[in-house]
Amino acid sequence: MQNIISQLTHKRVLSVAIPIVLSNSTIPILGAVDTAVVGQLGEAVPIGAVGIGAIIITSLYWLFGFLRMGTTGLTAQAIGAGDKSETSALLVRALIIGFGSGLFFIAVQMPLFWGALQLAPASLEVEGLAQKYLHIRVYSAPAAIALFGISGWLIAKEKTRAILWLQLWINGINISLDFFFVLQLGWGVEGVAIATLIAEWSGLAFGLWIAREGFNKGYWKNWAQIFDRSRLLRMAKVNSDIMIRSILLEIGFVSFLFLGSSFDDATLAANQVLLQFLNITAYALDGFAFAAEALVGQALGAKNRALFRKSAVMTSQWGVGSVIIMAFAFFVFGDNIIHLMTTAEDVRAVSHEYLPWMILAPLVGVAAWMLDGIFIGATRTADMRNMMFISFGIYLIALMVLLPIYGNHGLWASLIIFSIARGVTLGVKYPRLEASADIE
Repeated sequence: MQNIISQLTHKRVLSVAIPIVLSNSTIPILGAVDTAVVGQLGEAVPIGAVGIGAIIITSLYWLFGFLRMGTTGLTAQAIGAGDKSETSALLVRALIIGFGSGLFFIAVQMPLFWGALQLAPASLEVEGLAQKYLHIRVYSAPAAIALFGISGWLIAKEKTRAILWLQLWINGINISLDFFFVLQLGWGVEGVAIATLIAEWSGLAFGLWIAREGFNKGYWKNWAQIFDRSRLLRMAKVNSDIMIRSILLEIGFVSFLFLGSSFDDATLAANQVLLQFLNITAYALDGFAFAAEALVGQALGAKNRALFRKSAVMTSQWGVGSVIIMAFAFFVFGDNIIHLMTTAEDVRAVSHEYLPWMILAPLVGVAAWMLDGIFIGATRTADMRNMMFISFGIYLIALMVLLPIYGNHGLWASLIIFSIARGVTLGVKYPRLEASADIE
């Protein structure tokens, strides 16, 4: 047992985390290129159409983020238990769920997109182009959602470098085709959608090749195990718990944006600028949270409490170290970052006033991020769901008390309290979680 524990090193943690951090850093690039390419058409309507269309389709796909998280936790535990057959079966189940969900989106696209556009009203010209964009993009839904499952499976296998290459592949093809279809062929908004469609299907093909190990030795053809009722029910429960938890989290952030829109234009713009600091924090911490998912899940599957604790502690140490560096960087360079993001002096002034919240946010949020990773790896998703209900309730109370008194400061304080509540409530549950990782 001691030999197994000694195999968990800081180098191993970093080998899982760093490729995820690098992969996350490429995410904003694609959106910027999409906007820049249609921006060359010299009209506002295509930019608005791509923006609204991308937000709608991305939000719908995001609902299936549970497939990534659930697959990681369950697969990591199967790996820890040495169950190669179940490891392959989980990949196949994730692909079946991904394809089935994508086909469902294609089948209900007409009423689905009509309803989404009613919630995000725009001019008739923008809405018309957005519909064209959406009705092309939706045909990549099976590939896009299945890729969640593949990514989760690869994280559990600690093959995060492969995820980085996969992200670079998809983004590289998408960007190249953006330029060709829009600027060379003049296909406009439809060209952007077709570029993404091709990129996501090619990404699925590349992802299946990367995950080909899951199809070795015929384990993946064990249909009795793949469709085993008890295993399917467990996967469904894990995924549904994560989905409920994620929806509550998203409602929290959407309500923050919605309530922030009630302030003056400069304050609203400043909040948008400052949210980028939170995005930077999330991109960095995701790497260590994902490492926790894989390593904690494997330790639990092996029923090794000492390895479980070392996995949780070691990944969290790197998470804490990262947020200390980020908080210091925001303190020293925060104004410089704000000046890079906006040239409007009134927005700069308001952003500077609320910058201290951004320095505080990584420090108080790290517990929630890391415990999310630990609980996902352990598939203790009912606790995640229940603690999110409690945290969300605390957030609503904070809003009702602080927002009327302190305005935008109260809004930011409520969001910070939400992060603290998530960390504290899961922290209370952690001792029992660790105790469940019994030594065989």
